Amino acid sequence: MLDKNGIAKRIAKEVKDGYYVNLGIGIPTLVANFVRDDIEVEFQSENGVLGMGPFPFEGDEDADIINAGKQTITTLPGASFFDSATSFGMIRGQHVDLTILGAMEVSENGDIANWKIPGKMVKGMGGAMDLVASAENIIVAMMHTNRAGASKLLKKCSLPLTGVGCVKKIVTNLAVLEITPDGFQLLERAPGVTIDEIRIATEGMLLVDGDIPEMQL
Repeated sequence: MLDKNGIAKRIAKEVKDGYYVNLGIGIPTLVANFVRDDIEVEFQSENGVLGMGPFPFEGDEDADIINAGKQTITTLPGASFFDSATSFGMIRGQHVDLTILGAMEVSENGDIANWKIPGKMVKGMGGAMDLVASAENIIVAMMHTNRAGASKLLKKCSLPLTGVGCVKKIVTNLAVLEITPDGFQLLERAPGVTIDEIRIATEGMLLVDGDIPEMQL
């Protein structure tokens, strides 16, 4: 089973040389810490940053340099800063190659709910709806179940949707799964996790074909 850093480390393997990548709030922000040193990647944040680096070490933080989640970040040589209108122009113009988001729920047909829990205070929608409406490649980073042990990979989302049929791949603490017309296709197991454990934790249709390899981190 993976922790949050493990999920981010596995997703970092999906980042290719030359990609422009948007990282959502939560687990996705950790992905920048694990990208290979031999590739060039531009991380974009909707608050107006292009060229984010890994999180700063304690004591090296600059409170004026933050991501969309108000976390302090570092920037790489050549990084640029701009207003939100320009940032959302990049997103809506489909100039981002990969979007990595957190989620409260994902359905078996690729719907995502990640912005609102009725009756509870949340930070707000942010750029989530623009990102899911504009991105061609969306990977979700999330825990497979909630704190009560109930599945977050569902037949149908119960929370208000952020986007419909837009998620391509999901990496959880238990597995890597791909959205297909027939449901969640199991691609990889987290270290030490069995297929039966993944099946029990998945409410939606889980498709298992042949031997499922263990994740290589």
